[in-house]
Amino acid sequence: MKKKYLVIALLCAPLLSANAQRDTLSLNRDWMFRPGVPEPSTTLALTTPASTTLALATEDRGWRKINIPHDFQIEQPWVSPDASEKGDLTDISANIKSRLSARGFKEMGEGWYVKAFTPSRELKGKRLLLNFEGIMYVGDIYLNGELVGSTDYGYLGFEIDVTDKLKFDEANTIAVRAETGEPRMSRWYTGGGLFRGVSLIATDPNYYFVRHPLNISTTDNSRVSISAELSTTGPVREVKLHVAITDSEGNAVSDSTYKFPRNRNYITQEFQIPSITLHNPRLWDCEHPNLYLAKIELLRPDGSVADAVTKHFGVRTVEFVPNRGFLLNGEKVLLKGYANHHDLGALGAAAYPRAIEKRIKLVKEFGMNHIRSSHNPYSEDFLDLCDKYGILVVDELYDKWNDQYAGAGRVRFQDLWIDDVTEWVRRDRNHPCVIMWSLGNELQQLNNQPFNDFGVTQYKLMKTVVQRYDPTRKVTVAMHPRYRNWETNDLPCDLAMVTDVQSYNYRYMYFPGDGQKFPWMTFYQSEASISAMGENYFGMELDKVIGLAYWGAIDYLGESQGWPAKGWAQGVIDISLEPKPKAFYMKSFYSNEPLVHIAVTESRGNQMWNGVQTGNDGQSDHWNRTPGEKLEIITYTNAEEVELLVNGKSLGVKKNNTADPRLRNQILWQEVEYKAGNILAIARTGGREVARHKIETTGKAVSLVIESDNADWKADGQDLQHIRVIAVDSRGRRVKTAAGEVKCSVSGDATIAAVGNGNINSDELNVTDSQMLFNGSMLAILRAGTEASEIMFTATCPGLKPVSVKFTTGN
Repeated sequence: MKKKYLVIALLCAPLLSANAQRDTLSLNRDWMFRPGVPEPSTTLALTTPASTTLALATEDRGWRKINIPHDFQIEQPWVSPDASEKGDLTDISANIKSRLSARGFKEMGEGWYVKAFTPSRELKGKRLLLNFEGIMYVGDIYLNGELVGSTDYGYLGFEIDVTDKLKFDEANTIAVRAETGEPRMSRWYTGGGLFRGVSLIATDPNYYFVRHPLNISTTDNSRVSISAELSTTGPVREVKLHVAITDSEGNAVSDSTYKFPRNRNYITQEFQIPSITLHNPRLWDCEHPNLYLAKIELLRPDGSVADAVTKHFGVRTVEFVPNRGFLLNGEKVLLKGYANHHDLGALGAAAYPRAIEKRIKLVKEFGMNHIRSSHNPYSEDFLDLCDKYGILVVDELYDKWNDQYAGAGRVRFQDLWIDDVTEWVRRDRNHPCVIMWSLGNELQQLNNQPFNDFGVTQYKLMKTVVQRYDPTRKVTVAMHPRYRNWETNDLPCDLAMVTDVQSYNYRYMYFPGDGQKFPWMTFYQSEASISAMGENYFGMELDKVIGLAYWGAIDYLGESQGWPAKGWAQGVIDISLEPKPKAFYMKSFYSNEPLVHIAVTESRGNQMWNGVQTGNDGQSDHWNRTPGEKLEIITYTNAEEVELLVNGKSLGVKKNNTADPRLRNQILWQEVEYKAGNILAIARTGGREVARHKIETTGKAVSLVIESDNADWKADGQDLQHIRVIAVDSRGRRVKTAAGEVKCSVSGDATIAAVGNGNINSDELNVTDSQMLFNGSMLAILRAGTEASEIMFTATCPGLKPVSVKFTTGN
């Protein structure tokens, strides 16, 4: 039978102009994607030079059009433990695990991405680079059938020089193979695919800045140090750089041109610009994250601009001082934060800036000022947003230092780390939010690190490379256990004796003793258990330590403690970004805002993870229950006392036991009898009411309402609208016990990117258009297209009045 072919035309309009100093073209749209290994005919097409179109055999259906960022793994079905992985699969208390429990019960595999584009002939003679911000987990890149580049650690970006490989005024084909690796190659959900941006960069071929060329630092609170690395060829005797700095309002604060002699023996050189003094600078800190913009232009001998780069920076100083902790601009600041993996819930690993921003704004609302990027570099968009919102970042590179967790079995760790450290530090060093480098995590559990000395030699080698590119920040490693092995604990591990900062996961109780023995040490609780929340905060000498990061404060995919949980469920914020009652406990000491919040204990949690108790009590904050039921109530508060009332009848007043770290800010009320109506907590300090929280018995759910989060929705192809669909009673009150499946639809130039509901045990998929109500709500996430338009969103649920809302996207 004659083979039929489906011809997929992937032609673009001519790209980029020839006259610009530096052009960057997004390649994030209009890719063809196929999960798994393509059919032989397709594979052949990808490994031979492309013609003006890409021919795919119709026998190999399954190719579809997608836009980046994209995580193909989140689209896959859940894979439950099979019969060989014994246990009751319906009982979460059985703690059933499988080969995929760490990876979010998603199957491992690969996916192929294909895109054709047509560069203009005017670009001939330019230096042309393909820039990938990351490929999860590893990836290979083909251009016109030729393998032109690879990545073996997908959390970091890279560029490929394709100057001599592109064809002009005709279609070129990029094909990318992304692979998740074997299950054992990560301890959490990684996602898979082109999860960050792709672009084409064009520069002058003879005068250009190299990758991540700028190094901007502030040695004190007025002087700015800038160096720039660039490449020049030809008979050039001097290099001229024009440096302009503007403040956040666009006002010029510095503008000068500098000349440097060029060493003709070197094509690439780094030039140190004379120190620039800013008069009355606006400092960057958590409450006032003031940013400046530096624009550096490389001038040709005739004075024209050959290349230009820009970078935001902040004027601030960072110090780590024994017995004082962390100082920002000379003032003590306690790190109050969390440490999580990089996934974004229902969106998987796809790194949407708007989704990242939503998380940052939420945790800041709950008093956080700090995020540890465990255990890998997050996207540059994440750091830009932390700069914008004043979040302090401990920037982490790796988990363990071995071939299993870095390199995915394709390369040895020792052949990988130098390039990784270089790319990581050069990419992130200009961000004022980054206050410390962390090279790894929990290396002490097994002595399988290089050089067989629990990481000491490897740390010293890596720190040397870090300081080559950034000598201004301290370098650490998150350690667990804090001692060399599980049998002895009298002294810190060898690594703690050489790191700049002593970062202990969970073992804050050793800070005072280790500080007495080694007074030069500074202490950071790099992971803190939410199960021991409060005690592990108030139990520290807060005036002497750097601070802490609560592990898994937001529920995430992977590291499941047993099917049917698809991930970590011990957080204080669920995976759909709904705060749990315990989030208000955290806020009671992370924030100075007076508060009280009622929590009803539903279940007990007592699970061990990594040698640490992590199980959390299940809690709710609704008042729809069985008449006469006896309840355990906790009121979280930072006030001096709380009065609890049921239907106006006082159950008494209880004091906040601030003397006991285990009890502080949480007041227990036992055997509280449920009666329909309401329960009210009134918090007082000095006899004066400072906060109150009331929950009421609601009626039956009768309709749906929505809450949206983006009033300035951009038609840029990747901006998001998060829509919370809520079931309410006839008085408009949320009914947290409401059940039912919500079906979503959208018209206009937007699509449903994902749905979720916060139920980590649900078997529902996220890349679909419906979701069951959980705690009375579900979440729909819409992705804008590129055409400004009216968007109509509708949600329906059997038995409830539907809701529709109109949005407008703009340019």
